[in-house]
Amino acid sequence: MKNIPVTDNHIHVDPLNGEGPIEVANKFHRAGGSFMIIPNKPTWTVNENCSFKDAMELVIRYVDEINRDTDVRAFAVVGAHPAELSRRVKAGMNLETAELQMRDALKNAQKLVLDGKAVAIGEVGRPHYDVSPQELEVHNRLISYSMELAKDVECPVQLHTESAGSEQFLEFAQMADKVNIPRNMVIKHFSGAFVLEKENHGLTPSLIATKDVVKTGLKKGKNFLMETDYLDDKTRPGAVLGPKTVPRRTLELLKQGLIDEEDAYLIHVTNIENIYNIDLGV
Repeated sequence: MKNIPVTDNHIHVDPLNGEGPIEVANKFHRAGGSFMIIPNKPTWTVNENCSFKDAMELVIRYVDEINRDTDVRAFAVVGAHPAELSRRVKAGMNLETAELQMRDALKNAQKLVLDGKAVAIGEVGRPHYDVSPQELEVHNRLISYSMELAKDVECPVQLHTESAGSEQFLEFAQMADKVNIPRNMVIKHFSGAFVLEKENHGLTPSLIATKDVVKTGLKKGKNFLMETDYLDDKTRPGAVLGPKTVPRRTLELLKQGLIDEEDAYLIHVTNIENIYNIDLGV
């Protein structure tokens, strides 16, 4: 695996509640990992006084630490998780005020991308739990706003949503069309094996790297990314998937002859470089 770069497209690090950036990056690297795309964690996982800006600046700092002190190259993704809106509403804030706070946060995320400190806006979207129709409407407006901001700085958006099938992919694709951002610049984080264009409608699926999902996806094509959505939370060890999963899964697929080195390079390097507009240097 030494000559095969491997990217985890959605992995968290958390020195407050987990092992932290250096330990996670080293585990990833020892398993054969090369590149980590790291979204900021929600504000409440830091402390009750953490602001959106603080949470974004923390992940940028963690990425800098990984790049300085490990053999992994890391990139930050910054945004406002949809649960941030829900928590504010549940705490008694009116929807209008909560939406304005989310918009301010997303605007700050755009600035960080523009400044070269992050490579995408995310994770943004809507909850995987039921909310009122009024709240859902706000979430959808915020998705569209995130896409507008991303379009203006030519970066992708990582979406966190409910379990999504072809119908939801089409909905997000139509949102992208309305703001004129290329559909492939919308990444569906925690995706199932929706690799065919008739399933994902041109969005980029980031497959959760379980055996079943990845093997099913490979039967359809290689136009996808791989992720663990690792939380780095000591109260939930290994959740969602551990940091060693993507490199180990890739090696397993190579050994089984389900992919070759060219396929691995396409998934872990070419697709990443094209979507994030970055040079991984390999």
